[in-house]
Amino acid sequence: MIIAIDGPSGAGKSTLGKMLARELDLLYLDTGAMYRAGALAVLRAGISFEDETGVAEAITAASIHLTGNSENLTVLLDGEDITAEIRTLEVAQAASRVSTNSAVRRRMVELQREMGERAERGCVLEGRDIGSVVFPNADVKFFLTAEPAARARRRFEEDKGKGRTSTFEQTLAEINERDERDVSRDDSPLQIPEGSEVIDTSELDLDEVFEQMLAVIRERKSAAA
Repeated sequence: MIIAIDGPSGAGKSTLGKMLARELDLLYLDTGAMYRAGALAVLRAGISFEDETGVAEAITAASIHLTGNSENLTVLLDGEDITAEIRTLEVAQAASRVSTNSAVRRRMVELQREMGERAERGCVLEGRDIGSVVFPNADVKFFLTAEPAARARRRFEEDKGKGRTSTFEQTLAEINERDERDVSRDDSPLQIPEGSEVIDTSELDLDEVFEQMLAVIRERKSAAA
């Protein structure tokens, strides 16, 4: 079974994707972590993000792997564990920039499909083009959304819990900037994939969203049986 979860930054995709993978015993693929790994490769190489060819070449040459499970995901770049390093604000912003590069996106889609198709029981993938580009024939597609302020509030509280210094206003500005890049890029812009179950998480806690998603999956399973 392939479960695709798309939506803007801060809508709860990663947390809910991990919860579903754990509940259903499926592989969890954090596609955002893959883009962050690629961005780190570019930063380390000292390549300008304006150099689209150089960026694409650096990421294509890099070896990016995800290992472990939803509880203990490890991200490897050329064999090095970079799981903690890619969670910085600098890498997050860099990932947003490299994700607009068409050659980079093609490479990432290849990697995501390879990993997903190798999963024996199936997998849960979350990102911004999973149901529209990576796995358009996914068994179940979700599109999670929320008002920018609600998403910024969640991200701010999450960052504060991890000891990261920021303000709500700064976090909201970053969310809005990321949204603009995601919906306006030429290659695979953020959109609601055809056949997706759309859930607005603005006024819901993640446990409520999780139960809604499980209900949809069980319904699809019963219909296919």
